[in-house]
Amino acid sequence: MNAALIDIQHVVKTYRSGNVETPVLHGIDLLVQRGDFVSIMGQSGSGKSTLMNILGCLDQASSGTYLLDGVDTLTLGRAQLADIRNRTIGFVFQSFNLIKRMDVLENVALPLIYGGVGRAKAHARAMTELERVGLGDFARRTPSQLSGGQQQRVAIARALVTGPPLLLADEPTGNLDTHTSDDIMRSFQQLNRERGITVVLVTHEADVAAYSRRLVRLKDGHVMFDGSAQEGLQQFAGGHAMARPGAAP
Repeated sequence: MNAALIDIQHVVKTYRSGNVETPVLHGIDLLVQRGDFVSIMGQSGSGKSTLMNILGCLDQASSGTYLLDGVDTLTLGRAQLADIRNRTIGFVFQSFNLIKRMDVLENVALPLIYGGVGRAKAHARAMTELERVGLGDFARRTPSQLSGGQQQRVAIARALVTGPPLLLADEPTGNLDTHTSDDIMRSFQQLNRERGITVVLVTHEADVAAYSRRLVRLKDGHVMFDGSAQEGLQQFAGGHAMARPGAAP
């Protein structure tokens, strides 16, 4: 069996301001295999955003180990962290984070251009990803000319243009209506099932988490549940099923 794509062991995160220490994560263990689809849930202050930042190599743990695709990230410097992020991780955010002055094609091509890929090749690969999310005809529009759902699809195309094995999504449906949220979550399911992309997302919405196969629930910096999404959602909803059409079994 191949090594886990994400292997976190005994991760502790403490923020320091002067002489004041604020512990956030308390010895987190987390294994995510390639091809998994995981939702991370928890109330405000549970540590889920801090954990997501560590997973995305945007922050580092105070202690413990984090192997990402076999690489010990806690030994890496800033340039090395930036490199592994670019090669291994695609990010999707609640606020889309598209550059307004650039058209859609340029937005999607940007990670490749930053990575040294020539503009013509970057544009060709960006167009391929736009066509995969159904927005090939919108390549020369600006983000302001798109709906919220279309902008999030552009953000997904941008996240995937470098071919990363891991997609991290932070509240990806937070700015979308219910119908559009379902549409976006079905897109994540399709990416996971058909292209084998590992998906890890943070959400506070049970109906969004129901699309994943696995649920990790945090409370006060501890993992309180790690198992099937259906079981976890039923458990924390008092035994009532929390599934949507098309949700993972």
